[in-house]
Amino acid sequence: MLIDATRSLLLTIDIQERLLPAIHDGDRVLTNTLKLIQAARRLDVPVLCSEQYPRGLGPSVADLSAVLEEGEILPKVHFSCAADPGIAKAVAQSGRRQLILCGVEAHVCVLQSAFGFKEAGYDVFVVLDAVSSRAPDSVLVAKDRFLAAGISVVTLEMTLFEWLHQAATPAFKDLRGLIT
Repeated sequence: MLIDATRSLLLTIDIQERLLPAIHDGDRVLTNTLKLIQAARRLDVPVLCSEQYPRGLGPSVADLSAVLEEGEILPKVHFSCAADPGIAKAVAQSGRRQLILCGVEAHVCVLQSAFGFKEAGYDVFVVLDAVSSRAPDSVLVAKDRFLAAGISVVTLEMTLFEWLHQAATPAFKDLRGLIT
């Protein structure tokens, strides 16, 4: 199944001040997440952002907070966004059935969110080059579990090209600089 911008919602998971510095390749995760958000904005894909226990882990990193709008940042204490009533409600109210996940940590909050939303009937896509964990091995194990569970593993470029669907459009011209 291809990703469809008209059916997608981008969910950014727990890219927070006190957590991101400990994440392997955290700069890549942030850079690619910001590209996903920029594309989502241009293509009218809704964006939500979770914050795991912000009192302890701090808010979302400044670069991320700067591109988010009021009401898009949702705190949680559950590891799974799907288990959090506020986030689950916001996702359901969007009417979108494809969830594009990015963020940290791949083997904890991203994994549990992916499994929870898949179980709830959503089509879940994890953007592998926009997720990470403290240890690289944790990402590899999470990837294996995603694939074994039938959760799609994609890349930033796959997501952008599938959202765009075709070249020679104003949207493609606007976003081609995001494709490296």
